[in-house]
Amino acid sequence: MSCGYWNKVLRVDLSSGAITVEDVPNEVWALCIGGAGFGAKVLLEEMDSDTDPFDPNSHLVFALGPYQAGNNPGNAKWTVVAKSPLTGTYADSAASANWGPALKRAGYDALIVEGKAENPVYLVINEDIAAIKDAASLWGLDSYESVEAVKKKEGKDFSVVTIGPAAERLVRFACIVADIHSFAGRCGIGAVMGSKRLKAIAVRGTKRAVVYDQEGLSQQAKRRFGEILTASKSGLRLHGTPELCVTAEGFGDMPIKYWTGDTWPEGAKKLGAPNYTKVLRARPLPCANCPIGCHRSIDVGRGPYAVKGPGPEYETLGMLGTNLLIDNLKMVAKANDICNRLGIDTLSAGACVGLAMECYERGWLTKEGTGLKLTWGNADAMIELLKEIGNREGFGAIFASGALAAARKIHPEAESLVAHVKGLDLPAHDARACWSLAVNYATGTRGACHFRGITEDVEMGGLLIPELGITEGWTHFFSWENKSELTVKLQNFCAWMNSLVICMFMADGGGLSFSALLELFNLVTGWDWDVNEAIKSGERIFNLQRLVNLRDGHGRHTDTIPLKMTIPAQEGFRAGKTPTPFEPHLEEYYKLRRWDVNGKPTLECLKELGLINYGKRVGLL
Repeated sequence: MSCGYWNKVLRVDLSSGAITVEDVPNEVWALCIGGAGFGAKVLLEEMDSDTDPFDPNSHLVFALGPYQAGNNPGNAKWTVVAKSPLTGTYADSAASANWGPALKRAGYDALIVEGKAENPVYLVINEDIAAIKDAASLWGLDSYESVEAVKKKEGKDFSVVTIGPAAERLVRFACIVADIHSFAGRCGIGAVMGSKRLKAIAVRGTKRAVVYDQEGLSQQAKRRFGEILTASKSGLRLHGTPELCVTAEGFGDMPIKYWTGDTWPEGAKKLGAPNYTKVLRARPLPCANCPIGCHRSIDVGRGPYAVKGPGPEYETLGMLGTNLLIDNLKMVAKANDICNRLGIDTLSAGACVGLAMECYERGWLTKEGTGLKLTWGNADAMIELLKEIGNREGFGAIFASGALAAARKIHPEAESLVAHVKGLDLPAHDARACWSLAVNYATGTRGACHFRGITEDVEMGGLLIPELGITEGWTHFFSWENKSELTVKLQNFCAWMNSLVICMFMADGGGLSFSALLELFNLVTGWDWDVNEAIKSGERIFNLQRLVNLRDGHGRHTDTIPLKMTIPAQEGFRAGKTPTPFEPHLEEYYKLRRWDVNGKPTLECLKELGLINYGKRVGLL
């Protein structure tokens, strides 16, 4: 057994009802670490390019890494990997609460779900005992009700992930909800779970995986916990991610009027901290082993927009707030609660409403045709449309397959309005403000994603990684200098982090250095890796994911940025600035990656990373 691992994967076939435990050799973890890396390996080895995400043969991989073996700060994270119903290729999403550590304590490094149940079911994993149970009474419940119902059936000490009605109805950006606390939101992986008629997974465990140096790990974990707590006290811990709103808007980084607006400081101020904390009576809602507590628990009180529970994050405030010219904080909080209960990604949901409002403004949609007055700033219309989308009812049903698919039905010119890469809607960060995001979005293995590269935080001055040569003054706003190199380095870094698995805020906001991360990693595993070995591992994992993209038909032709990211602002910080021309920098990125002109890893690249067999598997060799 490897230190930090059980070398065990639980496999559940919902079609046959078979539940098996598979041994995993040490070589697998050396190749891909775990988490997102292990998920990419499974998708490459066990799925074909023509497998539909909703096919019973489609796999759903819940994966952990070595970090869940100890009390490392930020190790409540877990990763779920599948073929995305939105992009048709590799997808991973991450959440936290307590479910990941619970699965590790149950004695497993990963859970692979395949097949499709004849009727709704839920899965219970109680250490060595796993069982598939009838979920007829759970089907149709919202995600919060489902968590509570499963805990009532199985026990309060179980951690539960579940889906809401949107995933049951196969809304293609449905999410997975963990313990009414955290959300694996992006890419529609909840819909894959729904297609298998799997309503929930409850986990309980008390085991402890062996680590290489328990005493040393305990000492260092305690030390780093204190350092992160101190570093985040005046930032993420005080106000959570809403503290970013005013800063991001000031840099032209926040979405405004579905990416057609330039500035809106008043809206950002109303939605962000400290107003957020005061109006919503917000307080930290920490995950297990978290010194930051970036999630917010809110209590709006009574009235039509009463909400008590998890509050909206920065991304939601952006996509359901400034993106729609809505600054009523209580109504955005209510919209967030509706999305959470229905189980839909608030980012893609906001993109759908934004597209609808822009098409309404252009006259392509009307109140007579939609039943809604979809004018900018109309929060009531937003809330009604979100309900329709999540329930796949009325006019909202047109968005059940995502903004891109809806645009193709609304108007011949509407597709050009959609801000996406590979079908995944942009998050609440603007590539015209931080040009590295253009390269990062275009080449992201799950589509447009800032958190699989975190380059914008370097540009805005909030993140430095000197071990990778990322130091103060190394790159600047509105300059292409070092942008492609920055993207490569941080994509590799993030791939490694998402395979450990650890919350990115421990480093980006909590100040945990790469050297400290490595120290914890080595105390768990005993592998004695240095920075070069770790970043090479991240490069290998990123290329595994890219091979899935290539197998599924993506490549240079989908490594693009949306039209809106080429249109300059008329005012504000990014006035007159766009990340164009883009192609030369994509080519520079390819060269740094050792990919050919079509964005395919070269023989040299595959050989050095030990991926020759995987290159052959997807037809590159």
